[in-house]
Amino acid sequence: MILVADSGSSKTDWMGYSPSETINFSTQGINPYFLNAHDIYKLFSKKKDIAAYADKVTEIYFFGAGCSSPDKVEVISNGISSFFTKAYVSVEHDLLGSAYATCGDRPGLTCILGTGSNISYYDGKDVQEGTHGLGYVLGDEGSGTYFGRKLITSYLYGHMPADLRPDFAENYHIDKETVITNLYQSASPNTYLASVSRFMAEHRSHPFIINILREGFQEFVDSNIKDYPDYKVLESHFVGSIAFYYQDILREVCEANEIKVGAIYQKPIEGIYNYILRKEGIMV
Repeated sequence: MILVADSGSSKTDWMGYSPSETINFSTQGINPYFLNAHDIYKLFSKKKDIAAYADKVTEIYFFGAGCSSPDKVEVISNGISSFFTKAYVSVEHDLLGSAYATCGDRPGLTCILGTGSNISYYDGKDVQEGTHGLGYVLGDEGSGTYFGRKLITSYLYGHMPADLRPDFAENYHIDKETVITNLYQSASPNTYLASVSRFMAEHRSHPFIINILREGFQEFVDSNIKDYPDYKVLESHFVGSIAFYYQDILREVCEANEIKVGAIYQKPIEGIYNYILRKEGIMV
């Protein structure tokens, strides 16, 4: 069996193929900045439905956030190999997986707007190393963590409109101590911030929310897309829940900046899966 995975910080989507069956399932996000190899092993061992396939899997292609350096790749590879002991394991950055899903074999810019954000140039074969993807403290412009941070600070500073404050308070119970605890003492502060950004979906027609979205996407364009000299010529493809659910505003901002928008996918897993199977000579 061949397993293909696309992992962000919040969630990992898996698809598997063998001549006799296809499977799909999900696990929590597997990010080497927040989990070690033993954590990854425990994650799999707790799911009985996955354990049934442990000895059947011969190849695993994992594309994940945070897999941009040899030491982080090794964390993921060791964790997966300790559970799937008979499998060859390939670990690559999630940008490459997104490029496979959106660009295929054509050059383009591949952008991630989910829990975090990132961008890279894809030449049709490989993703070129860039200077972006600085994480939720220094970067993540236009991402769930970015918007969650904007909402929290606007509420705590008293800048959130009065008609939004009661609903925000009821849903998220945010105060200074709670926020500091979640940011500095929890295992996944980025996913905490991103979870707050869901508030935007319930109030997406409110001028305050629309303005936050426009500002966030514009910041992503200015800090990421415009760093590439040919950004007006190349297609910019997007993956991730933020890009997918707010694509009307994303397209509006891109059009205003003369950016050609290509594909926008919530989840790239199916496109990655099909690409890998084609490379393996399996028709899908």
